[in-house]
Amino acid sequence: MNHDAYPDNYIRGILNSVKSIAMVGASPVNVRPSYFAFKYLAQRGYDMIPVNPGHVGKELLGKPFVASLSDIDRPIDMIDIFRNSSHIMPVVEEALTLDPLPKVIWMQLGARDEAAAAKAESVGIKVVMNRCPKIEYGRLSSEISWMGVNSRTLSSKRAPAPTQGMRLSLNRMSVGGGDTAASDRAAKNKTEQS
Repeated sequence: MNHDAYPDNYIRGILNSVKSIAMVGASPVNVRPSYFAFKYLAQRGYDMIPVNPGHVGKELLGKPFVASLSDIDRPIDMIDIFRNSSHIMPVVEEALTLDPLPKVIWMQLGARDEAAAAKAESVGIKVVMNRCPKIEYGRLSSEISWMGVNSRTLSSKRAPAPTQGMRLSLNRMSVGGGDTAASDRAAKNKTEQS
């Protein structure tokens, strides 16, 4: 897998298939990026599990913190790592001890560990590095365009405003990286005219 550029269908497939997400490094402080991402994904219907040993005994949006992945009492589909790159390998190594294994290891913006990614992929776990599932969900559902951001996603209809627990369709086609014949023709025509 090329971890510098992910096809939209790869990201879309992950976000459509996972149900439970353990967020390692989640914070109850409401100005932290992990708090915003946790809240956003929980509001979209994902079963969010906050993992942070420094906050055991507290809750994040009604979900109790756990100290480690091995303390989670149910299968985890995806592990979202909100830690810097130097802390990724231990998280991946702990993930590999879980039964069943998670389907996805997701490393947040700025986080990369090629060796940890290779280790996870060698046992069939999908890996995403240096991306945010909140941003990718918003981009692929066109929800991010409500804030005036060009998501490069095309649709003749505006996505509906989500309600609590509602998942938006992630099946809108993106201009950059989308797999459409029209975008392929446009790119080819632009190249030929240059």
